[in-house]
Amino acid sequence: MSETTSGATAARAALVALAASVCWQVGCVPSLKDNPSREPERHVPSSFGADTATPQAQATWQQFFSSPELRALIEAALQRNQELNARLQEIIIARNEVSLRRGEYQPRVSARAGAGVDRVGKHTSQGVSDEAHELPQNLGDFGFGLAGTWEVDVWGRLRDATKAADLRYLASIEARNFLVTQLVAEIARSYYELVALDNQLEVLKKNVEVLEGALEVVKIQKEAARVTELAVKRFEAEVLHNKARLYGLEQERVMTENRINFLVGRYPQPVRRDAAKFKEPLPANIQAGLPSQLLDNRPDVRQAELELGAAKLDVKYTKKAFYPSLSLEAGIGYRAFNARHLVDTPESLVGNLAGNLTAPLLNRRAIEAEYRSANARQVQAVLGYERTLLHAYTDVANRLSQIGNLKKSFDLRAQQVDALGQASDAAQLLFQSARADYMEVLLTRRDWLDAELEMLETKKAQFQAMVDLYQVLGGGWRTQQ
Repeated sequence: MSETTSGATAARAALVALAASVCWQVGCVPSLKDNPSREPERHVPSSFGADTATPQAQATWQQFFSSPELRALIEAALQRNQELNARLQEIIIARNEVSLRRGEYQPRVSARAGAGVDRVGKHTSQGVSDEAHELPQNLGDFGFGLAGTWEVDVWGRLRDATKAADLRYLASIEARNFLVTQLVAEIARSYYELVALDNQLEVLKKNVEVLEGALEVVKIQKEAARVTELAVKRFEAEVLHNKARLYGLEQERVMTENRINFLVGRYPQPVRRDAAKFKEPLPANIQAGLPSQLLDNRPDVRQAELELGAAKLDVKYTKKAFYPSLSLEAGIGYRAFNARHLVDTPESLVGNLAGNLTAPLLNRRAIEAEYRSANARQVQAVLGYERTLLHAYTDVANRLSQIGNLKKSFDLRAQQVDALGQASDAAQLLFQSARADYMEVLLTRRDWLDAELEMLETKKAQFQAMVDLYQVLGGGWRTQQ
């Protein structure tokens, strides 16, 4: 038989063996009927209600927040916040993982050079041969050259891993965007809390001034024997009670300022704000848009979808581990036992070319475990995506309801403040004309103060609810270019 015929026969035998191995491996891929994979349920209700306009969440935070002081705080936080910058490192790590995966299915070429000495025994076959050819017993070994290996990605397994890494890289970007929405919203909520505290302190200080004036009047009336010492002491106690409340609000203001400074990534310092704007009317209601737009607006939904895609590719990657793999090896260089002959051509020129076909046999149980685990993680990703989408819709529905109820509550509290203000003025006049008891003055004044503070608290909740709705709709991560 000629060498050509022998080589063709060997090649056909290798192809037959490869085909037989593929058929056997494919046929023996374990079934996933006990934990089948499925596609996620992407259906959401057609609307949040009657609102179907373009969602205001698509506006950038620079457009949404009108206060220049608040915009300056957000801008500083996006540059200096430590948690946000740490998340940026996660993006860099994910991007490097993509480069790593891409390198796995590209040929690997390395250069080598070496020198050494081999000593063989005289009573070995190599020693006898070297002595017959008058070679020294201590034989040099010098060489240099190039070597390369390449795993042929026959089934696309390595490319699946690369695509999965690419999707996780994109998911890491969405994770950072989601953190941006949280950071922007948290700063805005804290800012409105701070200006609300400024206004509450202003109301409380004015109330203390009024009570101190009323105390002086009561002291004069006591001198005229119109009231007793009891009335004086009750008014004094009310003044002291409200002064003590001032320190509680001052501490809340300090803590709120420091929370903002922490989010901005700086040490405690005064926070610039315009407390007078808190008294202005609320901005127009936010348009919620369609629930289906959450898929494009909410970074956490987009992240969950990308991670689901990566999990699906992981299943494909682990499944293809059951299939045979083909790798090629090649090398070329120079090698000689004497350095003087190292670059003699073609006498010292060496080379090799080989192909390897491998298929898993004894380690199938480990591969099967990884395959089933990848499938379970894919099912987890499906459930995580559905849960994220459900949570997003519920968030918006809750915030829309909250904004409506807070508006009704604020309107009623404003009416309550007006009524109690008139009642306080009437009680003061009646007390001065001896037609009302001092306790009526104190209690009416206290109710008026509490109503004013509660009205400010409700207005703060309205501002914060609008920020919350902007966030849950997916707003805050877009920036002006």
